[in-house]
Amino acid sequence: MSEAQLGTREHIMSATEAAQLTVGVEEEFLLVDVKSGRLADRAQDILAGFGGDYDLQAEITLSQVETATGICQTMGELHEQLTNSRRLLSEQAERHEAWLVASGAPVLGRGSPVVTPLPRYHRITREFRALIGDLPVCGCHVHIGLPDDDARVVVSNHLRFWLPTLLAIGANSPYCNDVDTGYASWRYLMWGRWPSAGPPPWLDSPATYYAAREHVIASGAAMDLGMLYWDIRLSANHPTIEVRVSDVAATVEDAVLLAALVRGIATTALASGARGLPVPQHMLRPALWRAARDGLEGLGVDLHTGDLAPAADLAAALVRWIRPALEMTGDYDLVDDSMARLVLDGCGAARQRAAFARHGGLGEVVSFLAAQTRPH
Repeated sequence: MSEAQLGTREHIMSATEAAQLTVGVEEEFLLVDVKSGRLADRAQDILAGFGGDYDLQAEITLSQVETATGICQTMGELHEQLTNSRRLLSEQAERHEAWLVASGAPVLGRGSPVVTPLPRYHRITREFRALIGDLPVCGCHVHIGLPDDDARVVVSNHLRFWLPTLLAIGANSPYCNDVDTGYASWRYLMWGRWPSAGPPPWLDSPATYYAAREHVIASGAAMDLGMLYWDIRLSANHPTIEVRVSDVAATVEDAVLLAALVRGIATTALASGARGLPVPQHMLRPALWRAARDGLEGLGVDLHTGDLAPAADLAAALVRWIRPALEMTGDYDLVDDSMARLVLDGCGAARQRAAFARHGGLGEVVSFLAAQTRPH
């Protein structure tokens, strides 16, 4: 079905207004011991060393930390904030004999995760039981500031079509617990076991979104709004839409690329007036599985046709579609250069495997990740 068949609505924003959307990024990281390369439960000690000037948070396990940027107008501003938070957190981790590692899943394994001692996390453990064993995993969450729920629903529908491509670009978890999983994003497969995770439904109105959200919570599949883990969700705490499909980005540059692509999709969606293609779940979920398996280096599913196509070609099609939006925000050259680099060097998962091929050991992969995570 074409967007012309769906019909269009009045533009929610002018093209100029849509090009001024704000952006922010949350990043989840692993903490590993500098000697063993295995997970280190030192989040509380590391975070205690910071004052109130930084948005740093504990996660559900003691071997994870999360950072969040402020509201950014430009990709340059976003790059600066991500660089500063990674550098400062890396330095503080090293004071506690730990490395900050940007990988979607722990390369080297250990026993059961140690849950952060907070009532909420203890309740999650009681309610979701063995699913806690899938943790820790780390994602990259991109927030786009939007004026109202109507705008967020339109953007969600457009983003939904491109979720597999965004996942392929951001895939960064081929190894988990001492094993090459054969996937580019094993995190996405593990995270998909949680009952409130996965792609959101196609939405015809904000009321549809809120009704679906309440059904999930009423079932007990999510304890509260914070546990609605859809790949795209309307933020419960901020006037934003949040895209959660990607692994934590390997580098600051990769995180900025993801943010620029997401903002470009949002800008294009709002300026177009179109409602977005209603891709059925039976097409979207296999496409996400394929993207998690192959990353940017293999094949993806063209959701226009259902046929397989090189994932890099699908990524190039995304950039072509949003190019006018990227040019309005001054981000086209950044995205074009970053995508060319990814095609040449590979996504985060491919770079992890290349590090293993060079050095022949998973411990060396962890060292590579630590060095890659910390900005120089």
